[in-house]
Amino acid sequence: MIDTVMSLSEFKAQASRLLKELQEHPRPVVLTQNGRASAVLHDYAQYQRQQESLLMLKLMVQGEADVQQGDVSPQKAVFDDLRQRLVP
Repeated sequence: MIDTVMSLSEFKAQASRLLKELQEHPRPVVLTQNGRASAVLHDYAQYQRQQESLLMLKLMVQGEADVQQGDVSPQKAVFDDLRQRLVP
């Protein structure tokens, strides 16, 4: 995927058209200010997918740390505990 790069002033002049275009063809748009990258624009669905992916990675890192520290429980014990909490 190739990022589109545009200046902030160019984005301001074409914001409505660009937002419609991003909905049809999602891709990151890098906004520059004074010739330097300052922000990245995504369509909302793409942003949500990215946030969900980051959350999954954080959970994987946390799980790996738990395993390395020996902080683990047998699967059966975990599910038995969950069942007890859900069923009165």
